Amino acid sequence: MDTEAQHTERDRSSRPEPEAVEDRSRFALVARIADWLPGGWFTLALFACLAFLLVLNTFVAQPFQIPSGSMEQGLRIGDRVLVNKLAYRFGAGPRRGDVVVFDGSGYFGDADYIKRVVGVGGDHVVCCDKKGRIEVNGRSVDETAFLYPGDSPSTVAFDVVVPGGRLFVLGDHRSDSSDSRDRLGSPGGGMVPVDTVIGRAEWIILPYAHWTRLTRPAAYARVPSAGASHG
Repeated sequence: MDTEAQHTERDRSSRPEPEAVEDRSRFALVARIADWLPGGWFTLALFACLAFLLVLNTFVAQPFQIPSGSMEQGLRIGDRVLVNKLAYRFGAGPRRGDVVVFDGSGYFGDADYIKRVVGVGGDHVVCCDKKGRIEVNGRSVDETAFLYPGDSPSTVAFDVVVPGGRLFVLGDHRSDSSDSRDRLGSPGGGMVPVDTVIGRAEWIILPYAHWTRLTRPAAYARVPSAGASHG
């Protein structure tokens, strides 16, 4: 029998696999970090959770507190909404009826704002028809489902075509909202650049009594696409 070959086989089988060595090395490193931190594993787990929340807040979803009454009565002052930051990151763009949070720097003011999208690039938005309703691409939009009770769609007349890559936005509480109507004569014409949109508001998460999902109103589903023949 070849004893030298037998010894060689035993030596190979007794050696730890490279991956196992790496796993133990990583665990040992984590253990050393935990030993070094005050509070040990608890503190390390806390840091890991905070890092996860930071990544989540930066790239996926972010809470936003409603600062004014411009979106009442659906969104009240102090409500916190969860903003989906991935909603428009993979080719999809804001749609009519979406409630969006955007950076108003250079257009509305140096702050984040929340408004409802009424017109997207190419849309012809007019106020108002014979019944006082806003028209988009020749189709009147019934906003009674979300418009603040007692408010008219607008006391300001306008007739605009939304440039490509821009949005025409309004607050639901029209009599208490500073929005695209107020900036029609300013640089940008009151239109919000799509690339300033942070995300789409999808849930009211606080207070718990207001917990609900924010859906796109059906009123906009009948609006024809920009460029379609107007009725």
